[in-house]
Amino acid sequence: MKERVIRALYNSNTVTVYQAFNSDIARTAVKNQTFVSPPFKKERMTWIKPSFLWMMYRAGWATKENQEHILSIRIKREGFEWALKNATLAHFDDTVHSSQDGWKETVQTSPVRIQWDPEKDIRSQPLPYRSIQIGLSGIAVEKYIADWIVGVEDITAYCKHVHRLVQSDKTDEAGAMLPVEKPYPLPDGIASNINAS
Repeated sequence: MKERVIRALYNSNTVTVYQAFNSDIARTAVKNQTFVSPPFKKERMTWIKPSFLWMMYRAGWATKENQEHILSIRIKREGFEWALKNATLAHFDDTVHSSQDGWKETVQTSPVRIQWDPEKDIRSQPLPYRSIQIGLSGIAVEKYIADWIVGVEDITAYCKHVHRLVQSDKTDEAGAMLPVEKPYPLPDGIASNINAS
């Protein structure tokens, strides 16, 4: 089984997650220091990622359509942990779920989805362990924008700078600029709920 560990940039109060958006959503989020609807669509599931390099892979280092702006979002650790506690896996896993029907029912009612995808290195190549993606919907989105967010920063210029170094084969220099993500200490009960290693 591939290792599933949450690695993140965090301190005693907050954990940093990343999202990518178009300029309208990004600009209003930075200005208001949270997401504002419209242009942000509260009724859609929104995915937060604690892994910087997975976000860069997903957004093509801020080159993909509607992902031209990378936001670094600091959220309260208690909110982050609430999301994990109230989550269900996006895919059926017989080591966690007793039946396919039971899992389907949980997916219908849970406000948070968890996906574990292969982590990426600085060149967007897969690594032999997995990274978490957390999908928020319904009450989880409400809590996220109204209560959990502590700060929003547009880090697009920094991302592009790191990417240029990678493209110029200056991977050591680029690597030295990456956020230092450490294994996140999960409270009892949460690890088994999200099938973390």
